[in-house]
Amino acid sequence: MSVDTSFPSLRDRSPEMTGAEIAQSLVPPRQFDGATLESYRPDPDYPSQSEAVERVRAFVASWGPRQGGLFSRRRRGAETRPGIYLDGGFGVGKTHLLAALWSLAPGRKYFGTFIEYTALVGALGYQNTVKTLSGASLIAIDEFELDDPGDTMMMSRLLGELAAGGTRIAATSNTPPNALGEGRFAAADFLREISALADRFEIVRIDGLDYRRREVEGNAVILDDAGVDAGLQSIDGDVASDDFAGLLKHLSSVHPSRYVKMVDGLRGIGIRDVRTLTDQSDALRFVAFVDRLYDAQVRIFSTGTPLDQVFGDDMLAGGYRKKYLRAISRLVALTAGRD
Repeated sequence: MSVDTSFPSLRDRSPEMTGAEIAQSLVPPRQFDGATLESYRPDPDYPSQSEAVERVRAFVASWGPRQGGLFSRRRRGAETRPGIYLDGGFGVGKTHLLAALWSLAPGRKYFGTFIEYTALVGALGYQNTVKTLSGASLIAIDEFELDDPGDTMMMSRLLGELAAGGTRIAATSNTPPNALGEGRFAAADFLREISALADRFEIVRIDGLDYRRREVEGNAVILDDAGVDAGLQSIDGDVASDDFAGLLKHLSSVHPSRYVKMVDGLRGIGIRDVRTLTDQSDALRFVAFVDRLYDAQVRIFSTGTPLDQVFGDDMLAGGYRKKYLRAISRLVALTAGRD
């Protein structure tokens, strides 16, 4: 069977987003619209998951003004930290808990990935970002990752200013705050900034198995061209199809903060001639793209190298290992059960 070339291409989508549009988009992904603390399902084999729910519930219960301001010292002299930091491996439900916390926060609030907040600063400038976010009850930051020292210092300063104004901070990551940056830049040179970030959070460790791996067995399904065509034709909604090399080139021309708009409305995507990645920049952009596909629950149909093998052994042994493993977990889930 010949390849169906009638499918739209993602290369026809080159979205632009203003700072105001980025700010308006800072809400939980669609799949977490109804996330609550009650709908989180702790794994009984890992008590830290139930404990995390109670810690988040206590964080919510402590909301409200105190004498001397929201983040003043308690009467007994113990300092109230302005943030909570959910630290755990991928697939233990951190984003679910963060979205549930966001839904319980009063008034104006924001929910976004780390890269979306740094993109907001890039679009608006630092001071205008502070003005935009100031007064919010909560800034929720999903997958807090510091990939360079400039981001470390900028985010430390930004969170400090927002917390001083009464905004609370909630974040998730698969790396404890005092280990952010390890293996990616000279973290020791920026220890003061990293320590300042860590000091702002109550750290909650969540152990457990990746729930996607619990529900999905095996590897990412690989198809031939006819299978990709059939899969896309079975989708009720908008789809797109691209070859892997062309997709990577297009991703390099669009800022990762705009990937969310690139996949908006898509229900399925075909990726043909997948190969193992060798360039770190391509790999990191692909991770950001996979995150947006996962948030939107876009089904993937692909040919070539299985998508769970898209990151080479050298990449999986490097400083971005956890990012790549999270992406693999999500790729397996998005391609699971395809024939």
